[in-house]
Amino acid sequence: MSNFVFYDFETSSSNKQWGQIIEVGAILVDDQLNELDRFESRSRLSPGIIPEAMSLIVSNTTPKKLKETNLSHYEMVKQFVDKLKSWGKVTYIGWNNIEFDQIFLRNTLFQNLHYPWASTTNGNSEGDLLNLARAANLYYPNTLKNATNKKGNLEYKLDTMAPLNGIQHAAHTAIGDCAATLEIARIIKKKAPSVWNTSLLTSNKEESLKVIKSEKLFCANEFYYGKVVPFVQTFVCQHPVYQWPKTFDLKHDPNIYMNMPIQVLKEELKKAPKILRTCRHNKHPIVMNPSYFEQFEEYKMIGLNKLQERAEIVRKNKKFAEKVEVILRDEAQEKEETKSQEDLFEEETLYKFSPQQKDDNKILAGFHEAEWGKRLSYLQKFKDKRLHYFGKKLIYQEKPDLLPKDDYDEIHGTIVKRVLSTSDEKKWNTIPRTYKEIDDLRAKFEKSKETDKLKMLEEINTYIEELEKSYTHRGS
Repeated sequence: MSNFVFYDFETSSSNKQWGQIIEVGAILVDDQLNELDRFESRSRLSPGIIPEAMSLIVSNTTPKKLKETNLSHYEMVKQFVDKLKSWGKVTYIGWNNIEFDQIFLRNTLFQNLHYPWASTTNGNSEGDLLNLARAANLYYPNTLKNATNKKGNLEYKLDTMAPLNGIQHAAHTAIGDCAATLEIARIIKKKAPSVWNTSLLTSNKEESLKVIKSEKLFCANEFYYGKVVPFVQTFVCQHPVYQWPKTFDLKHDPNIYMNMPIQVLKEELKKAPKILRTCRHNKHPIVMNPSYFEQFEEYKMIGLNKLQERAEIVRKNKKFAEKVEVILRDEAQEKEETKSQEDLFEEETLYKFSPQQKDDNKILAGFHEAEWGKRLSYLQKFKDKRLHYFGKKLIYQEKPDLLPKDDYDEIHGTIVKRVLSTSDEKKWNTIPRTYKEIDDLRAKFEKSKETDKLKMLEEINTYIEELEKSYTHRGS
């Protein structure tokens, strides 16, 4: 069995492309969830990174902590990458990591000239404990204790779940969140072992796809409108563009749809409740045995025999699958045609394929192994021009004296212009935007009489003023 790495980040912003990881926590455990090793580190902000005030408050990252940290972001990322390599092949797990931390990590690795897909390739896989926690409570009620919100739905916030489940939790520190996530995993493994064991089959997207396609029918759950909703479903086809498995919800009678003309079917697929679901194989779906259908009233009323019969009808009707594929392809094409054609900045192009990437990935490590004085010339080895841009930015951040004046002036000027921009349309955080955020938060905290947050807010305001003076001086 594989070892696991539980990991978490505290960041300067919720923006996964333009923000920065400021604190890393990771715990290596064996297949019985016994701790083997851990890593934690913090970095200062890189030039051009303006923090969001609320992100600093949530993670209790004071300006004093940021200023006293000697490690640069580049150095922290390299240490983290080296540690992960030393841990070998693992399954990465976090709390809502597939929607946040994983994407943040990929962008960070990409922009720091490391291989971006490290957590899901070369024998590694990735699962999300938030998915597991929701599934555990669905199939084995009360596996975990949760608070409820005003609408009566269970909350899955780590900082409230941990104490309710008897877990000591240093909330909103990277290593504290790792430790709490690990403890919740231990509870699930003990109280809902079939959910835990099943989840291991779908942490790898290729294996996940095999399971979804091979099972005649299965249970899976989705989360929307604050609720965990189960579906008993069967595979229809893969999306012809995005490759996600499309499945048929077996609460519906498939005979109604199998022989519909394609234009009629297209309209039917738009109606609610949806007859087709999307089971994203790369998002760690929890795919359970169909026998659990008896826990869900609308499927229990149909009965296993009828559900199996419906699944058989869907899976045998290849013409239905072909029509669905045509409809999905047309919809994707329409979406592409209406999509904004604005130019993307390099920081926004992680998922934009470059044919040179495969060759360049093989020589990324050489950049970090070279002496700083030789790294500028090393960039010429890369065919992908985005890597030239990121490499020069790293040299600017770490060893600016080694850059030719033209390169230095271009990077420096761009950074100053970005952080001082008064436009509300900028994708990255700016100093004027943070001032506005501080004003809005000040009014909110004064009303709620949160004096501790008000005090920290003033410290952040002073810090932003210092940054503004620094950038204004640099730009002159």
